[in-house]
Amino acid sequence: MTARTRATGASPPLKIWDISPSVDENAAVFPGDTAYSQQLHFSLAPGCPVNVNSITLSPHTGAHADAPLHYANGEASVGELDLAPYLGPCRVIHCFDCGPLVLPGHVAHALQDLPARVLLRTARKASQAWDAFTAIAPETLELLAGKNITLVGIDTPSVDPATSQDLPSHHQLLAHGLRVLENLVLDEVAEGDYELIALPLKLTQADASPVRAILRELP
Repeated sequence: MTARTRATGASPPLKIWDISPSVDENAAVFPGDTAYSQQLHFSLAPGCPVNVNSITLSPHTGAHADAPLHYANGEASVGELDLAPYLGPCRVIHCFDCGPLVLPGHVAHALQDLPARVLLRTARKASQAWDAFTAIAPETLELLAGKNITLVGIDTPSVDPATSQDLPSHHQLLAHGLRVLENLVLDEVAEGDYELIALPLKLTQADASPVRAILRELP
């Protein structure tokens, strides 16, 4: 403990977990979606004092927040959403080895005194691959909505299976007014309660937004 800490009684800084995957040319996207690309638009050189890149990407790249517009025409874009669900106490629930869908029984052990945000860790090591991943059963979202949550997140590319055409879990989000985060990285995060900070960009016409998602230990 430093003299300054002893004198002021200041607490040590709260631990932070970065739960966002890297975003670069190797970032996985839904097959056929826009891949990440980047190139220099202005280059630092005599007569140009800065480097400025142009980037092209899907708003569903990396850790991201889906807006209702993503799965329902006429619904809100991501830039229109209230930020409150993306900031505040949350619970990380481990539901390993649950197969293609997180069912209600996989989360039942962790629902007592539930905060308003829930993040589901389905894998010991996250993968953003679209060939095989765990999604969320609609009845699980209905159960969580009954606990008055405002946001659910998952460490896989989508709350619905890649082959789904009717997107029942996305429509459960819509029916209950829930916000969602996908493609999180929870590899180093123990089950328990944290503070979530994962603000989407104010993209006023977009159906989703990348986020820099972090967890912070509670004081």
